[in-house]
Amino acid sequence: MAQDTMKQGSLAELLVSRALQSCATAGNVLVMSVTVGASILTDIPRRRFPWREFVRQAWFMVSVSVIPTILVAVPFGVIISVQVSSVAQQVGASSFMGAANGLGVIQQGAPIVTALLLAGAVGSAITSDLGARKIREEIDALETMGLSPIRRLVAPRMVAIVLVAIVLCGIVVFTGVVTGYFFNVLAQGGTPGSYVSSFAAFAQPSDLILAEFKSVLFGAIVGVVAAQKGLTAQGGPGGVAHAVNAAVVLAVVILFGVNVIITQISNVLFPSRIV
Repeated sequence: MAQDTMKQGSLAELLVSRALQSCATAGNVLVMSVTVGASILTDIPRRRFPWREFVRQAWFMVSVSVIPTILVAVPFGVIISVQVSSVAQQVGASSFMGAANGLGVIQQGAPIVTALLLAGAVGSAITSDLGARKIREEIDALETMGLSPIRRLVAPRMVAIVLVAIVLCGIVVFTGVVTGYFFNVLAQGGTPGSYVSSFAAFAQPSDLILAEFKSVLFGAIVGVVAAQKGLTAQGGPGGVAHAVNAAVVLAVVILFGVNVIITQISNVLFPSRIV
């Protein structure tokens, strides 16, 4: 009985500790978001923004994410085409394949693929870089010299990841739609005219704008979470590895939650219509 009571007490303490840590992490991420945003908005007009670091980070992010994005977008477009075709043939709506595939890729596929690639490839790189600088005491050295790590290191990475998110979303949209078209025409016996006409009837510029808006928001979330975890890493190389894992997991969870909220709001405010 005493052991059961002790286990229940330790479990309750663990749950309370986890809840407090979650609240602290959320507060730190929010504070960093405001700080980074303020730094970007004030440094660019004053010509104090580190453009050289921004270009270097943007090129690095593109180099590690473009090829994986294309490789993920191709099978993603095929999967959507296969699933939609199976349902469309059962209900006799094969003529709407183009609309279903295209809207599926643009509205959901492109932002999700972009978010996962940003969190897995780019976010982990940001966390590991900043975490390594933290345990080598480079961050402390910058602060000792009166230099802000947020302005010198985090702000250029934030601008770079947002711009890269826009590019990756466009790549996923193009690759997914083209892949779905060729797979439907060549492998599923669809007609090119029916595919294109149904896609043109339902797709709207607002769909692409919404996808890009999601990607920008997802990029900002990944950048803030990755930077926060990197700057708070401690405990040597093991601590950096733990920070990278925590950053990826936390970013993915937040991204999926934000995607659900944005999708629900957009469906209510901007329902799909035939044009």
